[in-house]
Formats: sequence, C-alpha cells, structure tokens
Amino acid sequence: MNVIYFSGSGNTRHCAELFAGATGGKAVSIESGEALEILKGGNCLQDHKAGGQEALQTITETAEVGLAYPTHYSDVPLIVKNFIAKNGALFKGKKVFVIVTMGLFSGDGAGVGARLLKKHGAKILGGLHLRMPDSIGDVPMLKKPMAKNLATIRQTEQKIARAVDSTKNGRYPKDGLSFWHFLAGLFGQRLWFIPTVKALRSKLKIDAKKCSGCGTCAKNCPTKSIAIQKGKAVFAPGSCTLCYRCVNHCPARAITLIGKRVLEQCRYELYEKELHN
Repeated sequence: MNVIYFSGSGNTRHCAELFAGATGGKAVSIESGEALEILKGGNCLQDHKAGGQEALQTITETAEVGLAYPTHYSDVPLIVKNFIAKNGALFKGKKVFVIVTMGLFSGDGAGVGARLLKKHGAKILGGLHLRMPDSIGDVPMLKKPMAKNLATIRQTEQKIARAVDSTKNGRYPKDGLSFWHFLAGLFGQRLWFIPTVKALRSKLKIDAKKCSGCGTCAKNCPTKSIAIQKGKAVFAPGSCTLCYRCVNHCPARAITLIGKRVLEQCRYELYEKELHN
C-alpha cells in the first residue's frame, strides 16, 4: 500500500515508510508531487490510453492508499486538512487507511481525518494510532529520557508489524474510529484546545539576537510561513501548521512556539542514530 504522509519531526515519515515498505508500497510526502500521482492512480495514464476513460476510473476508484499524519490536540494538522480539501475529488472512491502518530494522547486522531475524507467520498479501511517521542522541544514537562523514547519507538515498530500482518489478512485496525474515541478526542482535548491552536498559529517566536539568518527554518517550513529578510528570519502569522520543524532544525535554537526556550531538538534522525548504536 502506498502511503501519503505529512511529518514535522520525522516520526510520521518513519512510521509511514515502515508500513508502506512492509505492504509492498512506498511512502511519499504530501509536499511532493508524487502524492498527487498516487491519488490519481500512479501509472494509470498508460492504462487510460489503452483502455479509455472507464479503465482510468476503475483503477483510481479501487486503489487503496494510506494517509499518515501527527495528531495535534486530537486534531488533524492544518496542512493536512488543506491537502484533503484541495484534493477532495481525488479521494472520491479511494479506500483509505489512516495512520496517526501521537506523543501522549490521540483520542480520535484517525477518526477526525476519516470524517474529513468521507465528506469527499473516500471509503475508510481502518485507523492505526502509533505512539512516538514527543516533538515539542520547548515544554519541560513533555521531555523524557532517551532510553524511554527509544523503547517507545521499538514498541511502535512492533505494533506496525502486527498491523501489517493483520491487514494482509484483510483485518484492518480500527484505532480512533469508534464513537467512544470521538468522545475522548472531543472532550479530552479538541474542544478545549481549538482556540489555543488558532492562537498558536500566530505565536511563533524568533529571537533575532540568536538568529544567524542561515535560512534553515525558511527552507524547512512546509507552509512557507518563514522568510529571510535583511539577514534575519521573519515569521508571517496565520498559516503555521504547528509541526515544530523550524524549532527542531534551527542550528541556533532561536525559535520557540509554546515555551520560552528550546530544551531539546526532537527529530527522528537523532533517535535513529541511537537505535543503530
């Protein structure tokens, strides 16, 4: 199964690649043009020429695809919501398996995405919730020792392996899709944090004294909310998707979002080095 993913710290990318690879597919970022090719049916253009429009529709409508993203306060990241809305017609008839990564709690993280996809005519195969190390590097209470983060990753990789075996037998996990998951997500986080999330999209802070103007943040920002002007990084409020990619990649640790200073830069590649030692 091919998996389209959005990832800020690399956690979701890793999970998407594991699942896709084990099911004979590939994982591609929603930031790449390949994502749209997968939604359009991959190599279906050749089949279209040979078999006409009916062949194209058949291939596109029966294809299975995975959609993976990190949950933010039991909700779908803004960039993923926009991707679904913009390409809704391409999801029509698709059989979608929703994969969600989380730090502490997800509730109906997969359910929220599933409901958005259903509005565009997608058929939901199932949902998979995966716990990974938290990517919020500027909040002390969320920090865990490396050993615990590595244990979390190993447990999640085992869960992915079990999910793959299950899906090969036609049994898809249903994480986050029940009514009880909906209540947990709504009342556990989403209802209380909707105004918080909206406010945070304009709250990114860049310490001009620390900023070297290297451009790493602007290059990595998936929503192009950061630019380099007069040798310094400048944030344009409103479209931030809260992925923490800029916070976790800034060499000078000059960017914060929720907290006041960067305590740890959380990127999957840093855990990967430890896993292979």
